[in-house]
Amino acid sequence: MTEQVKSGFVSHLIELRNRLMKALLTILLFFIALVYFANDIYGFVAAPLVAHLPSTATMIATDVTAPFFAPFKLTLFVALFAAFPFILHQIWGFIAPGLYQHEKRMLMPILASSIILFYSGIAFCYFVVLPIILGFFTSVGPEMMTLAPDISSYLSFALKLFFAFGVAFEIPVAIMLLCFSGATTTQSLKEKRPYIVVGVFVVAMFLTPPDVLSQSLLAFPMLLLFELGLILASFYSAKPQQNESEE
Repeated sequence: MTEQVKSGFVSHLIELRNRLMKALLTILLFFIALVYFANDIYGFVAAPLVAHLPSTATMIATDVTAPFFAPFKLTLFVALFAAFPFILHQIWGFIAPGLYQHEKRMLMPILASSIILFYSGIAFCYFVVLPIILGFFTSVGPEMMTLAPDISSYLSFALKLFFAFGVAFEIPVAIMLLCFSGATTTQSLKEKRPYIVVGVFVVAMFLTPPDVLSQSLLAFPMLLLFELGLILASFYSAKPQQNESEE
């Protein structure tokens, strides 16, 4: 029996290693395909900032290696974001054999929606949040100031926001998973709503740059997504118990 347990454990580790290797290979393939367009990708991401710069201002590089490494780094993150569906597919392939049929039927829509929500968060950040934030910051400085943002600093700023909004938009998925697993209930979450509101603003404070505008633009969508998660989770809470007798 001990040998069987060891054999099963080793086979799981081997499968996990293989799936991790496949995920890393997918990221590498996306990176190789995109690296030629690294400067164009950086130009696309920097467009919301460039649109708000004065006609005489340009972005600068304070490090000699920045013109090469900033687009290179951005392309690597774009490859990671592009490979996100395949990474989730590998995670699903690893955990699916241990699930009941009704659990698979319930979790598949959650998995698909997590991909859509992640990309929606990044798109919301790029098309809505960045123009508002950058428009505000580029208009409040003193008139004698010459605005010349550093390309590396802007990249770190943008990537931090993209990641924060991509993760924040997964809130409905997280709530549905918690209710589906029985870890909590929608009624319990509703009772804790005041504490969750405070917690959301604290989390937004850590995930965004240190300014009230960025924190608010993340916190309010998070609260709306929390309410959406409660509505959707009401359809997931009781169904596992109803289907236990079917297995």
